[in-house]
Amino acid sequence: MVKEVDARELRCPLPLLRAKQALRDLESGQAVRVLATDAGSVRDFRAFAELAGHGLEREDRADGVYVYILVKS
Repeated sequence: MVKEVDARELRCPLPLLRAKQALRDLESGQAVRVLATDAGSVRDFRAFAELAGHGLEREDRADGVYVYILVKS
């Protein structure tokens, strides 16, 4: 893991925007871990990974927190 983005308590689209900003600073193959509490983020992160070509390595939910690991393409 290279970077972590704490987007808990932020409403969509802010968790995704913060993740995009973090990915910009990474090299191909590096990962960002995103923590979010907005249920809408599930749909957003899946669509973003598919459209942008990044890998969505992990997508979990525990105690109301969604955890995503995106790997930059």
